[in-house]
Amino acid sequence: MEYMKEPAVFSQGNILCCQCGTAIPPNPANMCVACLRTQVDITEGIPKQVIVHFCKQCGRYLQPPGSWVQCALESRELLSLCLKKIKTSLSKVRLIDAGFVWTEPHSKRLKVKLTVQKEVMHGAILQQVFIVEYVVQSQMCDDCHRVEAKDYWKAVVQVRQKTLHKKTFYYLEQLILKHRVHQNTLRIKEIHDGLDFYYSSKQHAQKMVDFLQCTVPCRSKSSQRLISHDIHSNTYNYKSTFSVEIVPICKDNVVCLSPKLAQSLGNMSQICVCLRITSAIHIIDPNTLQIAEIDGNTYWRHPFNSLFQPKQLEEFIVMDISRIHEQKQGAGKGMKSNKHTLAEAWVQKTSELNTDHQYFCRTHLGHLLNPGDLVLGFDLVNCNLNDEFANKMNPSCIPDVVLIKKSYDRTRRQRRRNWKLKELEREREGMDTDDERQYQDFLEDLEEDETIRKNVNIYKSTVIPVESDTDDDGIPQISLTEMLDDLQISQDATGGEGADMLTE
Repeated sequence: MEYMKEPAVFSQGNILCCQCGTAIPPNPANMCVACLRTQVDITEGIPKQVIVHFCKQCGRYLQPPGSWVQCALESRELLSLCLKKIKTSLSKVRLIDAGFVWTEPHSKRLKVKLTVQKEVMHGAILQQVFIVEYVVQSQMCDDCHRVEAKDYWKAVVQVRQKTLHKKTFYYLEQLILKHRVHQNTLRIKEIHDGLDFYYSSKQHAQKMVDFLQCTVPCRSKSSQRLISHDIHSNTYNYKSTFSVEIVPICKDNVVCLSPKLAQSLGNMSQICVCLRITSAIHIIDPNTLQIAEIDGNTYWRHPFNSLFQPKQLEEFIVMDISRIHEQKQGAGKGMKSNKHTLAEAWVQKTSELNTDHQYFCRTHLGHLLNPGDLVLGFDLVNCNLNDEFANKMNPSCIPDVVLIKKSYDRTRRQRRRNWKLKELEREREGMDTDDERQYQDFLEDLEEDETIRKNVNIYKSTVIPVESDTDDDGIPQISLTEMLDDLQISQDATGGEGADMLTE
């Protein structure tokens, strides 16, 4: 007898399936996989078709019970939302894998392929793959419903400025567009003294108030009114109102400061010209070129008003002008402007050219004016000043004429203007000729003041051909480097099925 040198190999024997008689490895159920699936369905109780609500206005999906989330197609966030819809049914099985099955984007169907495991007869583990179909149904979310209703709001911001000119509002409109602060507004309504912004929540209105306080000198106050009260849940429904008042001073206004405020600003003259309105009031003394900034808090402690309205601007012609290059600055004086040139000028009204009546004045426009130029200004000699501080001033300290800005041909400026601005979508009663004139004044201010242009998005005009920057005849213009291309999606980039792609 010979002994085997190699160790004995043990092999597992097969058994016959108790249902079909197929030889299979032994398992606790004594059945093959095919027969086991016919006897047991581990996906029983898991819905194969589920409804998902989608808002077409904002592109968000409803995540029960009441939240709406932004999800892209076949994204991880959307898969998580779909699995939460059947979370209760999946608690009886073990989820192994989940993924999307491609469907047509416009089919209103989402298909998710799931792989699950479950212990069945006598400890046997069965794995099964199946597909759950999600039907996308349209449902408007609460936020979009309030937007469409246009009457349902919980907070309103009332912006007011007690002045006839709207230059500050035009500038504020461009700041809102640039920083996209108007995205959460339900409605914007234009009234005579300002704008009303309606919001669905108090937090969005508070953000707008904070933005206004950072961009323009203003003051605000708030109030709220009780709409309803639930005594069972102890919840209150309020409507909040925020009132924002902008200082009643605009660009190119002539103002008279109080003696105390003028002394605190470096002993400057009380009669000043407003250069611009940003987060503060920028003023300049036309007699000394001294400049100062007045913030909102300082203004409300020492308020002052404009001496003239824009309609009172008169046209003068420069008869003679001499620039003052050196001037001694007294003790305690403030900063002087480096962008302006002090000059002494003899001017005459264009309406009085048949007379010999001329006016002598000092001006801060020495760098722009030459003999024969037209300039706009205010006549302080032949007017009644109804101002508290101006009436108490020494008449010798009040200038005869205050020149504001150089005058150009408005028709030519409009014809050569190769840029445009965007506007807020708002309800308005209608733009009259006075509003159109004020808007043209604001556009001219943008061309003349580079500091204001930095905070405004200026777009190239598609109607008027863009001219060369070298075409210079003295009229202020905006260079091409400061303009943006306006994106307008007017047609499909692919041009349709089988068409060539648009490259221009």
